[in-house]
Amino acid sequence: MSYSSIEKRLAEGKTIILDGGIGGELQKVGAKMDEGLWCGRCSIDSPNELLKVHQNYIQAGADVITANTYASTPISMKKYGYENIIKECNHKSIEIAKKAVAGRNVLVAGSVSTYGYFMKDGIKKMKPSFDQHLNILSDVGVDLIILEAMSSQADIVEVLVECSNSLKLPIWLSISCVFDKNKNIHLGYDDDVTNNEPQVYERLEESLLRFKKFHSGPILVAHSNMSVTEEAIKILKSNYNHTIGAYPNRGYFVKPEWKFTDDVTTSEYFESAKKWINSGAQIIGGCCGIGVEEIKAISILKN
Repeated sequence: MSYSSIEKRLAEGKTIILDGGIGGELQKVGAKMDEGLWCGRCSIDSPNELLKVHQNYIQAGADVITANTYASTPISMKKYGYENIIKECNHKSIEIAKKAVAGRNVLVAGSVSTYGYFMKDGIKKMKPSFDQHLNILSDVGVDLIILEAMSSQADIVEVLVECSNSLKLPIWLSISCVFDKNKNIHLGYDDDVTNNEPQVYERLEESLLRFKKFHSGPILVAHSNMSVTEEAIKILKSNYNHTIGAYPNRGYFVKPEWKFTDDVTTSEYFESAKKWINSGAQIIGGCCGIGVEEIKAISILKN
């Protein structure tokens, strides 16, 4: 399947199913998590388990699977002493994902995230690492790029999107959102486990005004809790005239593992997904803590 077939389905108003979280499913099948890189080394340390996770999502009905490259950013791999295997690790992740989709009408997305970055690093330090990661994934032939966990200031997101646009690949922009004290929605991040205040940046409406000046591809609300996701989708629909989607979290991260919670059942996730679609979302899936059962449940929403 080519990306043009995804574009055609989106243009026809149809729903695309993205996979769920990779790290959490790897934990479930016994893959070893790295203290620094989380699931980032699993393509090398647990390749059979990673292949099985991808295959499970395909069997559940995913149209797009995400390669295990979220945590293997060059800056994080350098930080934790794996600078000599940056290419090997990322290439292996894409190789395993492509093996899983062979002969099937399923695409492979390369995940490029801000994992391992800190705001104090600044854009000058972030950009070279970001460029390196994008080029590594492009070289091995992913079908599209998902820019994940974009929760910081819109000017930083702008630079990272512009880096991605140079690849001539489809770009999906995934943004993390939080409520402020007044229940307004902002770009930001809430780890859902500490008592610290969420990291809150620009209002979502203000960010979208800037985003649509340099991005016309899909924007997805992700790495966010369920209640924020539902409201953020409504804002996207009112302020962005292109494809939108959602793939929220369930649970929280305590290195080196994702901690699962049972506050949202599979049937409740299905009902929420219907609401996102009714509000205008066309790409739906799941992030950390959302697994194969949830993707199987929502796959019947494809039309």
